[in-house]
Amino acid sequence: MSFLPFIIIFVLFYFMLIRPQMKQAKEHRAMLDALKTGDEIVTTTGILGKVVKLSNQFSTIEIASNVEIKIQKQTIQTLLPKGTIKSI
Repeated sequence: MSFLPFIIIFVLFYFMLIRPQMKQAKEHRAMLDALKTGDEIVTTTGILGKVVKLSNQFSTIEIASNVEIKIQKQTIQTLLPKGTIKSI
């Protein structure tokens, strides 16, 4: 009976923190797997660009005309709708 509060706290901790974080990580992995050349993205540092080349761990993005940088795929935060870069 003395373990009941600990079990309740663990269950709450799981449903309030662990489960949502696992779901978000799964969605991020799915987004990275679905990336293709030509997609417009935003990195975790706020760099906006278009994907030019993809490999297993790295991605080359074009941030301005004739300016390309190589970043780790995990730093890609958001996939933007097509035409977002031109509208900015």
